[in-house]
Amino acid sequence: MLQFWSCGLTFPPHFQCRRERYIIIHMWKLLHGKTSNDLGITFNNRPRLGTQAVIPALSRASSMKFQSMHDSSFAVIGPKLWNALPHHLNSIADFPAFKASLTAFMLSVPDMPPVRGYTSSNSNSILAWRSDSSASALWGGQHF
Repeated sequence: MLQFWSCGLTFPPHFQCRRERYIIIHMWKLLHGKTSNDLGITFNNRPRLGTQAVIPALSRASSMKFQSMHDSSFAVIGPKLWNALPHHLNSIADFPAFKASLTAFMLSVPDMPPVRGYTSSNSNSILAWRSDSSASALWGGQHF
């Protein structure tokens, strides 16, 4: 199998990485009341995990079309990405400090987007890297 990213080339952050960063920044603004919370996203503070967003439930009796739409909506993706952050990030209350720390964290996460004709190790999302053993040090060595 061909592995494009094993050749050592580096590129600017991929679209997905930037998109996830913007979603996380918007979640921070929701948490701190800096933007309107039209979707009613709620947060819980947990001593071990920090501030966690509540992922809305959907009845699994609904059709696959609606399940897919629900799972790809901001109301679900936003909380999942927020909850994937390490505790030291989701507890920062100062926006410039949060943004700088988030940028440093995002740049430390491997960015290997899928390339046509090559095998991809995962979907390149923070959610996929969080459960990847090769990147577990970014989350304090914990496997999720």
